Amino acid sequence: MTKNYQAHPMSFVHPEAKIGNNVQIGPFCVIGANVEVGDDCIFQSNVVVEGHTKIGNGNQFFQFGSVGAPPQDTSYKNEPTETIIGDKNIFREYVSIHRGTTKQDNKTIIGSNSLFMAYCHIAHDCTLGNNLTFANSVNLAGHVNIGDRVIIGGNTGISQFVTLGKGAYIGGGSGIDRDIPNFCTAYGNRIKLKGINIIGLKRQGHSKEIVSEVVEFYRTMEASALAPRAFVAHPEFMADYKSNIVIQDIASFITKSEIGIAPFMNS
Repeated sequence: MTKNYQAHPMSFVHPEAKIGNNVQIGPFCVIGANVEVGDDCIFQSNVVVEGHTKIGNGNQFFQFGSVGAPPQDTSYKNEPTETIIGDKNIFREYVSIHRGTTKQDNKTIIGSNSLFMAYCHIAHDCTLGNNLTFANSVNLAGHVNIGDRVIIGGNTGISQFVTLGKGAYIGGGSGIDRDIPNFCTAYGNRIKLKGINIIGLKRQGHSKEIVSEVVEFYRTMEASALAPRAFVAHPEFMADYKSNIVIQDIASFITKSEIGIAPFMNS
């Protein structure tokens, strides 16, 4: 069968691997038997892709990356769990991504159009959305969920089962052990909510009126004697925000949070 990709003679591509068109594989790379790679991907050098891994189109993997390795979980017994990656992501030097376990959905999932800077780690059973930016050395423990368009500052660690809502902005050097609602900003070790990601909301095309109302809602909730879950469950407090879809999404996120929301900065 004709190969429609370029592989350096000092790399190894298993004959059973499925490689798309116009893929470039640099020296000292290893591509395993159960790997599927879409079109137009680039593997710079010394990249190892193993396990049952599916990679979409147009992804770039810089040197010394590791994709689809077994999870760092003592319960894992070499089950054929998966790693699934979307399109047009950039994975810089030394990024590591581990396959899923049987404890959840058997998959680690990464969306599309994201930048993962050097030394980031994405552990087993994580589910990541689209258009993310992870600065250097962001580390995700297992079972972490990240919504779309989240930005995370460097040297941030995220504990197991944490969820970051879409549009959240996390300051560098943070330790996150609680959920962060949609479009909220937060930082610190341990993490605390600082405010609303106003720039993120504007970039999503939300009007000035919508953004102002979200900020007002956040400040009112922060000043309340009630916990966030109790606040959003109170009909009187939420009556004025029924038509604001952003606030309704935030309220829904808070209601569904299983491990609890991070505390406010001034609490």
